[in-house]
Amino acid sequence: MAKNLEITVLLDFYGDMLTEKQRSFLSYYYNSDLSLSEIALNEGITRQGVRDAIKRAEAQLIKMENRLELARRFDEMREGLNEIIDLADDISEYNLRHSLSREINDYTVKIKAVSQLLLQ
Repeated sequence: MAKNLEITVLLDFYGDMLTEKQRSFLSYYYNSDLSLSEIALNEGITRQGVRDAIKRAEAQLIKMENRLELARRFDEMREGLNEIIDLADDISEYNLRHSLSREINDYTVKIKAVSQLLLQ
């Protein structure tokens, strides 16, 4: 995963565990695409101060993910649900080609609906 994307995802998962300042700096830098100088000017601190705060916050996010693995497990679940949807499609297609069981069709529709709901 690219670092910018990784930090943005980790900020979504663990951002509430950071201080308001850390969360703001990361959001400005990664989500609003502001430079260190722009953030420093807006916040009234030095560019180095912003950089240090961002680096510390990034390290905290990575440390939290290494311990809790919420983002990794979320990705695995999303991949698994997508695979379930694909398999339900395969079963539905097979059913249409061979026996056309109404029950099997209804079950595959329900499986896909629940999986898609969980993906949201």
